[in-house]
Amino acid sequence: MNQSSAPSPSGTAGRGDRTRRHNLSRVLTLLHRGAQLRSQLTSQTGLNRSTIAALVAELAELGLAYESDPDPTRQVGRPSPMVNADARTVAIAINPEVDAITVGVVGLDGTLLKRVRYETESPPTVAEFVKISSVIIESLKGEYETAGRVVGVGVAVPGLVRVEDGLVRWAPHLEWRDEPVSQLLAAATGYPVWTANDASVGAFAEHIYGAGRGISDLIYLNGGASGIGGGIISDGRPLVGRAGYAGEFGHVRVVDSASENGTREEGSLETEVNRAALLQTLGLTNVDAETLDAALQESTDPAVSALVRRQLLSLSTSLRNAVNVLNPEVIVLGGFLSSIFAADPEFLIERVAAQSLEPSFEAVQIVPAQLGSDLLMIGAGELAFAPLLDDPSAYCAELAGSR
Repeated sequence: MNQSSAPSPSGTAGRGDRTRRHNLSRVLTLLHRGAQLRSQLTSQTGLNRSTIAALVAELAELGLAYESDPDPTRQVGRPSPMVNADARTVAIAINPEVDAITVGVVGLDGTLLKRVRYETESPPTVAEFVKISSVIIESLKGEYETAGRVVGVGVAVPGLVRVEDGLVRWAPHLEWRDEPVSQLLAAATGYPVWTANDASVGAFAEHIYGAGRGISDLIYLNGGASGIGGGIISDGRPLVGRAGYAGEFGHVRVVDSASENGTREEGSLETEVNRAALLQTLGLTNVDAETLDAALQESTDPAVSALVRRQLLSLSTSLRNAVNVLNPEVIVLGGFLSSIFAADPEFLIERVAAQSLEPSFEAVQIVPAQLGSDLLMIGAGELAFAPLLDDPSAYCAELAGSR
């Protein structure tokens, strides 16, 4: 090999650094999705034991991981240390709805550490949302900045959010149009902010931690105070569409009410299946998901049963369309959709099966979301964790430089 074709020491070092950063990302991502024995990290990454030990040590030095003793009852032979994501590194998660703004703190291990629900009498304007959220964040950050670090803020919005820059194009129930939510909240809090559609981040959270764990093709539908949205995981990856607007199942027509002067909302899923009607029939007003779920389970009112049955029938038509078009393995229902499903699961499954193409439905499971009311908090947290997981050492340095 002549001198001109030989790799330079700096080039070799550069490739080595890129490889190390890539491997650091792989290991932290695995830990973020669940604690691992060090031997499991070795087998899952294909890296040797000394390399894994060095990567774990670096993550520990960055404050992103720590080792603990393994469960002695599950060990055969020489014990391997358990490696854990360090939950002192946290993300702030926010979900604005028509009746409340919820702010949560999510640990790097995927656990929801704290949740604050601030109820509003009317849908908050963007200015009100930024003000309320920033005040809550200010009250929380002292505790979490002292113990560890806050990596950023993720916002799950019930509406169309442009994926390239987080611009909220249209959140109809909040009446937000073309609002730069990320920029405004970042200016108010000093933290980097990422914004995305609520159901899309919910789908991702269920895919990583919940009912969709290990599933490559799933559909998630979320029912909230601001309507119905959906998220799609296809071949293990989020399917968001060209600009990020895929999955708007709430606006799919389920009742034939087309007229010459018809609106886009006529006969849509979220017109026929909505939380407000359930609350009114139950005699409730502004309640959280757990309270609504309990009220539906305990109700013996025939009017409530009849409404749930009508809403399930409309939901079945929407799910039939999803099954025939997308051929999922699992359909996950969250929010109040999970509650009405629990009221009569056999009816919904029976109606979807009856309306779907048999080969398309034969392997489909319809299940409730496992993360419950934590789901959107955990999903929004993923938005803020993404750059850290992509390049742990560089992002930690960036955060340190910005403080």
